[in-house]
Amino acid sequence: MTLALYRDEPYMRDARGRVVAHTSEGGVVLNASLFYPQGGGQPGDAGILHWDHGQLPIATTVKGAGDQIVLVPAEPAPLPPVGTELRQALDWDVRYRLMRVHTMLHLLSVVIPLPVTGGAISATKGRLDFLMPDPIEDREGVEAALQALIDRDLEVTESWITEAELEAQPELVKTMSVQPPRGAGEVRLVRIGTEEEQIDLQPCGGTHVARTGEIGRIAMGKVEKKGRENRRVNILLAD
Repeated sequence: MTLALYRDEPYMRDARGRVVAHTSEGGVVLNASLFYPQGGGQPGDAGILHWDHGQLPIATTVKGAGDQIVLVPAEPAPLPPVGTELRQALDWDVRYRLMRVHTMLHLLSVVIPLPVTGGAISATKGRLDFLMPDPIEDREGVEAALQALIDRDLEVTESWITEAELEAQPELVKTMSVQPPRGAGEVRLVRIGTEEEQIDLQPCGGTHVARTGEIGRIAMGKVEKKGRENRRVNILLAD
């Protein structure tokens, strides 16, 4: 099992770690990972591993067997031996932009309250696919409503519920194509706003900013028709 440092400390940029395994594909498994593994539409983190006798650029991070998190080298290179104590250094600029975009998409699902059929996140933009047979009539209105929520500088927090509690509240799950991971007994919820004035609450394992004001300025991108009943809404970071 790899301890998920990114989950409790999303603003941590470097951390110590110990190599516990190598994968047959040439990946590195640590006892505790600062790097987020690809999932939920969010790319895996990149960065560098530093130890006494070398360093290893990491191109991305993926989920491995069981609860392992696998760091994938940017190119074939000697790996730090099992047992090596090292320092993980995150590509923070990219991670922080991913955090901003991910939180922005949660707010987009509030502005467009329709079932979500897919989504993707990059360091410059994000998109959600909605079950939306009819086109958006007021693109400027959607952009303005999203920016208004961002500018309220709402707090973003997390909590946990049991899988049984989630089953009793199916409305919390907005995504039709991706279901929250089950089997661990608990599911992580991300809340925007306070319990008393809640803007959004949904299961999510990704990394987020602490306040919506950190997202900054956004711009509406293309709205693309995807099939008979789906439309893809693209939102860009404007700064």
